[in-house]
Amino acid sequence: MMALLQRVSEARVVIEGDTVGAIGQGLLVLLCAEPGDTEAVGERMLAKILKLRIFADDAGRMNRSVQDVGGSLLVVSQFTLAADTQSGNRPGFTNAAPPVLGEALYDAFVRSARKQHPVVQTGRFGADMQVHLVNDGPVTIPLRVVA
Repeated sequence: MMALLQRVSEARVVIEGDTVGAIGQGLLVLLCAEPGDTEAVGERMLAKILKLRIFADDAGRMNRSVQDVGGSLLVVSQFTLAADTQSGNRPGFTNAAPPVLGEALYDAFVRSARKQHPVVQTGRFGADMQVHLVNDGPVTIPLRVVA
Protein backbone atom coordinates (compact mmCIF):
# COMPACT_ATOMS: atom_id res chain seq x y z
CA MET A 1 0.00 0.00 0.00
CA MET A 2 1.23 3.44 -0.86
CA ALA A 3 0.31 6.83 0.51
CA LEU A 4 1.37 10.36 -0.20
CA LEU A 5 0.92 12.56 2.86
CA GLN A 6 0.65 16.30 2.62
CA ARG A 7 0.67 18.38 5.77
CA VAL A 8 -2.04 20.95 5.20
CA SER A 9 -3.48 24.00 6.86
CA GLU A 10 -6.69 23.21 4.98
CA ALA A 11 -7.91 20.83 2.28
CA ARG A 12 -11.17 19.85 0.62
CA VAL A 13 -12.51 17.48 -2.02
CA VAL A 14 -15.09 18.68 -4.52
CA ILE A 15 -17.19 16.39 -6.74
CA GLU A 16 -19.45 17.95 -9.37
CA GLY A 17 -19.35 21.29 -7.56
CA ASP A 18 -20.18 19.87 -4.12
CA THR A 19 -17.67 19.73 -1.28
CA VAL A 20 -17.77 16.14 0.00
CA GLY A 21 -14.94 16.37 2.54
CA ALA A 22 -13.02 19.23 4.13
CA ILE A 23 -10.50 19.70 6.94
CA GLY A 24 -8.46 22.42 8.57
CA GLN A 25 -5.01 21.60 9.93
CA GLY A 26 -4.03 18.00 9.39
CA LEU A 27 -3.01 15.53 6.73
CA LEU A 28 -4.26 14.97 3.21
CA VAL A 29 -3.73 11.23 2.69
CA LEU A 30 -3.65 10.11 -0.94
CA LEU A 31 -4.02 6.33 -0.65
CA CYS A 32 -3.29 3.60 -3.19
CA ALA A 33 -3.85 -0.13 -2.69
CA GLU A 34 -1.68 -2.59 -4.58
CA PRO A 35 -2.28 -6.23 -5.54
CA GLY A 36 -1.51 -8.42 -2.53
CA ASP A 37 -2.43 -5.74 0.02
CA THR A 38 -4.66 -6.73 2.92
CA GLU A 39 -6.54 -4.96 5.68
CA ALA A 40 -3.57 -5.74 7.97
CA VAL A 41 -1.33 -3.76 5.62
CA GLY A 42 -3.81 -0.89 5.81
CA GLU A 43 -3.74 -1.07 9.62
CA ARG A 44 0.06 -0.79 9.61
CA MET A 45 -0.15 2.15 7.19
CA LEU A 46 -2.69 3.91 9.40
CA ALA A 47 -0.60 3.35 12.53
CA LYS A 48 2.42 4.91 10.79
CA ILE A 49 0.38 7.88 9.55
CA LEU A 50 -1.13 8.62 12.96
CA LYS A 51 2.26 8.52 14.72
CA LEU A 52 4.47 10.15 12.08
CA ARG A 53 6.05 13.23 13.65
CA ILE A 54 5.81 15.85 10.90
CA PHE A 55 4.19 18.76 12.75
CA ALA A 56 6.22 21.44 14.50
CA ASP A 57 6.73 21.49 18.25
CA ASP A 58 7.25 24.70 20.25
CA ALA A 59 10.86 24.87 19.05
CA GLY A 60 9.80 24.62 15.40
CA ARG A 61 11.12 21.07 14.95
CA MET A 62 9.04 18.37 13.28
CA ASN A 63 8.41 16.46 16.47
CA ARG A 64 4.61 16.13 16.77
CA SER A 65 2.11 13.79 15.12
CA VAL A 66 -1.30 14.59 13.67
CA GLN A 67 -2.73 13.15 16.89
CA ASP A 68 -0.48 15.34 19.03
CA VAL A 69 -1.69 18.52 17.31
CA GLY A 70 -5.36 17.50 17.14
CA GLY A 71 -5.24 17.59 13.35
CA SER A 72 -7.70 16.00 10.95
CA LEU A 73 -7.35 13.47 8.14
CA LEU A 74 -8.70 13.82 4.62
CA VAL A 75 -8.37 10.40 2.94
CA VAL A 76 -8.60 10.28 -0.85
CA SER A 77 -8.25 7.21 -3.06
CA GLN A 78 -5.43 7.72 -5.57
CA PHE A 79 -4.66 4.73 -7.83
CA THR A 80 -2.33 6.87 -9.96
CA LEU A 81 0.31 6.63 -7.22
CA ALA A 82 1.00 3.17 -8.68
CA ALA A 83 1.77 4.58 -12.14
CA ASP A 84 4.40 2.70 -14.12
CA THR A 85 6.32 5.22 -16.21
CA GLN A 86 9.35 3.08 -17.11
CA SER A 87 8.58 2.89 -20.82
CA GLY A 88 6.75 5.12 -23.23
CA ASN A 89 4.90 8.29 -22.41
CA ARG A 90 1.62 6.88 -21.19
CA PRO A 91 1.63 5.55 -17.62
CA GLY A 92 0.37 2.07 -16.91
CA PHE A 93 -1.61 1.24 -13.80
CA THR A 94 -1.29 -2.54 -13.49
CA ASN A 95 0.61 -1.98 -10.22
CA ALA A 96 -2.59 -0.66 -8.61
CA ALA A 97 -5.04 -3.08 -7.02
CA PRO A 98 -8.06 -3.98 -9.16
CA PRO A 99 -10.97 -1.62 -8.43
CA VAL A 100 -12.98 -4.11 -6.33
CA LEU A 101 -9.99 -4.84 -4.05
CA GLY A 102 -8.90 -1.19 -4.04
CA GLU A 103 -12.32 0.00 -2.92
CA ALA A 104 -12.60 -2.68 -0.22
CA LEU A 105 -9.18 -1.77 1.21
CA TYR A 106 -9.91 1.96 1.00
CA ASP A 107 -13.21 1.47 2.84
CA ALA A 108 -11.53 -0.69 5.50
CA PHE A 109 -8.79 1.93 5.96
CA VAL A 110 -11.39 4.70 6.40
CA ARG A 111 -13.46 2.64 8.87
CA SER A 112 -10.37 1.95 10.95
CA ALA A 113 -9.23 5.58 10.78
CA ARG A 114 -12.63 6.73 12.03
CA LYS A 115 -12.38 4.36 14.99
CA GLN A 116 -8.90 5.58 15.92
CA HIS A 117 -8.98 9.29 15.08
CA PRO A 118 -11.62 11.91 15.90
CA VAL A 119 -11.90 13.75 12.56
CA VAL A 120 -11.68 11.81 9.30
CA GLN A 121 -13.11 13.13 6.06
CA THR A 122 -12.98 11.44 2.65
CA GLY A 123 -13.35 11.77 -1.04
CA ARG A 124 -15.36 9.19 -2.98
CA PHE A 125 -13.70 6.10 -4.40
CA GLY A 126 -13.62 6.12 -8.20
CA ALA A 127 -15.10 9.60 -8.57
CA ASP A 128 -13.65 12.44 -10.61
CA MET A 129 -12.52 14.66 -7.74
CA GLN A 130 -10.96 18.08 -7.47
CA VAL A 131 -8.68 18.27 -4.46
CA HIS A 132 -7.93 21.72 -3.09
CA LEU A 133 -5.22 22.12 -0.48
CA VAL A 134 -2.87 24.50 1.18
CA ASN A 135 0.31 22.49 1.72
CA ASP A 136 1.81 23.62 5.02
CA GLY A 137 5.59 23.86 4.82
CA PRO A 138 5.44 22.49 2.17
CA VAL A 139 5.67 19.03 3.71
CA THR A 140 4.97 16.06 1.45
CA ILE A 141 5.94 12.55 2.57
CA PRO A 142 5.66 9.34 0.53
CA LEU A 143 4.96 6.13 2.50
CA ARG A 144 4.90 2.49 1.48
CA VAL A 145 3.92 -0.49 3.59
CA VAL A 146 4.26 -3.94 2.05
CA ALA A 147 2.43 -7.16 2.82
